[in-house]
Amino acid sequence: MTEENGLETITGNHLKQWGHEPGKHFPKLIERANTLQAEGVVIDQIREALESEKVVPLNLRARGELTFHENIQIAHPDEENNLSKVRETMVELMRTPTIVAGAIMPDACPAGPTGTIPVGGVVAARNAIHPGMHSADICCSVMMTDLGYADPKTVLNAAQSVTHFGPGGRPQGQRFTVSLALMDAFRENPFLNHPKALRMAQEHMGTQGDGNHFLFVGRSRKTGRTAMITHHGSRGPGALLYKHGMTVAERFRKQLSPQTLKQNAWIPVDTREGQDYWDALQLIRKWTKANHNAIHQATVETAGVQDMGERFWNEHNFVFKRGDLFYHGKGATPAWDGYASDATGLTLIPLNMSEPVLVVRGKDAETGLGFSPHGAGRNFSRSEHRRRSENTTPEAMLKAETDGLDIRFHAGGIDISELPSGYKSAENVVSQIESYGLADIDDYIDPYGCIMAGNVPPVWRLRKAGRR
Repeated sequence: MTEENGLETITGNHLKQWGHEPGKHFPKLIERANTLQAEGVVIDQIREALESEKVVPLNLRARGELTFHENIQIAHPDEENNLSKVRETMVELMRTPTIVAGAIMPDACPAGPTGTIPVGGVVAARNAIHPGMHSADICCSVMMTDLGYADPKTVLNAAQSVTHFGPGGRPQGQRFTVSLALMDAFRENPFLNHPKALRMAQEHMGTQGDGNHFLFVGRSRKTGRTAMITHHGSRGPGALLYKHGMTVAERFRKQLSPQTLKQNAWIPVDTREGQDYWDALQLIRKWTKANHNAIHQATVETAGVQDMGERFWNEHNFVFKRGDLFYHGKGATPAWDGYASDATGLTLIPLNMSEPVLVVRGKDAETGLGFSPHGAGRNFSRSEHRRRSENTTPEAMLKAETDGLDIRFHAGGIDISELPSGYKSAENVVSQIESYGLADIDDYIDPYGCIMAGNVPPVWRLRKAGRR
């Protein structure tokens, strides 16, 4: 113990003895306590004055205490197993103390250890942003451009020449321009002002990554006009924001709710960190939209399109504010009017490479918490799909499942886990969208062909090979 002016200095040990949980708030409490003491307030009165500022850890709810809406049906034994796992993870997820409501979509499937929000999952949280609930692929999104009566093959060829799939970014001399105002805004945000994030924001503009991201060309069933649709997220900048957000959320978790699963840690919105993180999400959204726009505009110019129509987009893997709640959609699409200032009322739901992309109008269904699906989802993992396909060659599978379509793998070999058999039945998903009243289908974009990354070796393996 130290003394100042004849008085014993109040330290963190005093606060712990008085029942305060250590945390980032401790320095301010200690400062306040010593200020009160310097003003002549006695120890017992100081202790009483600080009583109301105790941080009481939030405990998990009991299993089943808070239920969730199900917008999904079992149509196959694989569906039964999948739904069982989704229910198990949702029951644990709903124990998180910030959550007030939840729902699952027809495309629901597990996305991690039990308690992790599934793909096709939606939760509403109070005063909390959960980075783990939008995932590392922040603002994964789809954009469509009406290209008039342009030849689909010409469009696909043009798109292949300008887009970029696979790991990493574009080399010097092949990069797309990033708005200086957006880069300045990145520098002003503590979550984004990082040399690596700033570099990736430039290098990854005009790139689409790998996995289930795609560039799809087809024709509108309603008008016969050609359309191009892209699907990808915020790439490196978003992944770094997620990583930084999870680190900050973990600090809050240890202080506010140590029982909460690490993947469900949150940043309180009413803190400086919460406001900065919310602002960072909006900047990542702008960057991602600009990324889609860059690829679309480059394709339009390369293909010489003369009769371009409307262009619109929508995101999933994001957080949306509605009233005083924060809605986390993991692979779920907002379906209420005006969810964003650039919302058009139309959103896109891709199914698989051999099926149409749905153009829908959301119905703000209460059972979906105002969301609709983002795609078809899976009933089993990629590795399980590969195991089931061991007796067939990738070439034979591609021909059997996409005969007549122009399917290209831009950065690798055939990725069989992205073939239609890797996904749920598109027909069943569409039926459930209609039966649960999640959206009204306005149009179908029937496929001509698509581009995906393909079976790209993991980055760590490429780096290891490079060192050799």
